[in-house]
Amino acid sequence: MRMINSIAKPPWRKLFIIIAISSLFLLGYHLWNPGRVVRDGSHDPKTNGIWLQHGWLGDNKWFQQYKKTPDHFRNPQKILQLRKLLVEHNIVDVYPHLCPCQPTGEIAAVNPQQTRQFLLIMDDRRIMPWVGGVLDLHAFPNSPRWRKRFIASIIDLLTAYPALSGIHINIEPLPSGNMDGLILLRELRQQIPSGKIISIAAYPPPTIYQKTLKVHWEKTYYRKIAQEVDQMVIMMYDTSLRFQKLYQHLMANWTREVLEWSLRTEVLLGVPAYSDKGVEYHYPHVENLKNSLSGIHAGLAGHDYLPENYKGIAIYSDWEMEPREWQYLENNYCKLNQ
Repeated sequence: MRMINSIAKPPWRKLFIIIAISSLFLLGYHLWNPGRVVRDGSHDPKTNGIWLQHGWLGDNKWFQQYKKTPDHFRNPQKILQLRKLLVEHNIVDVYPHLCPCQPTGEIAAVNPQQTRQFLLIMDDRRIMPWVGGVLDLHAFPNSPRWRKRFIASIIDLLTAYPALSGIHINIEPLPSGNMDGLILLRELRQQIPSGKIISIAAYPPPTIYQKTLKVHWEKTYYRKIAQEVDQMVIMMYDTSLRFQKLYQHLMANWTREVLEWSLRTEVLLGVPAYSDKGVEYHYPHVENLKNSLSGIHAGLAGHDYLPENYKGIAIYSDWEMEPREWQYLENNYCKLNQ
């Protein structure tokens, strides 16, 4: 009987079925187009953002510590060149790096002369220093003493440089449901000068690919954060995905979700322009400007009018943006000035 069965059902039949199913799956994936190309600028509200490197505001100690020269940053012509790039690509909100803070709560120091020069040249941009650090290494929002000193340090900076538009908070990781983070934002709101913006680097929603709530925020927590800040800048990268179309599809879903979850709070969609090679959470051939914009365009498609709280994209980061990427942004996203 075994011999008869083996003749009646040759072993290669299972292999044929597997190959056929796999071929159909690959064909379906090939035909699937989760992204969208939009070149008319209709998704550009002209209020985009960008994260800047430390040297633009940082003090001399930072340059000494990392053995860098300040010449590139302290040159007014370099600041003018940066401003030109920002204006040409409709980037209004600017987050210069001032991390990490001290474990006692003091934020990183600035160079006074450079900060005044930067703010003078960038007087038509909204400058919000990027402060915070690694949770339980630099940042301790669970400590009332740390929160007090951290907030006082922010107030001191905004008081010393009134041309600053506000502050951009970035504490990582900040797990979903973390009440200490909410308390920090509430206390900051009570003390920040009137008219100053509280912006936060926010996490995207959980996915089937990454379910950990350590680096993803659930809807309920999202809305609680949104009520405490003026602006949410969503870090829509570090997904560990290895396939471009999956990332485009995820970006489309995230775009729809975060705009709905954030209520009326301003939202900028953070897009990756960096190459952390050799890590398992980021693959540059997947997470890049082209695929992220393709997904965002798909997520915004179908709207007669863009959502009111959608304020554009935020680029991470200026120090890794190359000329070809600036050109791609111009050709595939920006609404060019006439």
